[in-house]
Amino acid sequence: MSAIAERITVNVDQCGSRPCIHGMRIRVTDVLDLLGNGLTPQQVLEELPEVGAKDVQACLKFASTRVNYPMASS
Repeated sequence: MSAIAERITVNVDQCGSRPCIHGMRIRVTDVLDLLGNGLTPQQVLEELPEVGAKDVQACLKFASTRVNYPMASS
């Protein structure tokens, strides 16, 4: 398992090597999908009780760093 961001890890034997919250089987995309579907951070915490507020923040920060590059123009 390797840490790729604060509170975010990747394990080749877990969740198809997708980024997860610090070793859990909760993928970053699981949290982002809930937020993207209109849940508040508090509702995400209620939906995923093993996740903490700092985990939700880490998922958002991780996503932000992954899309922080110029888009190619067509």
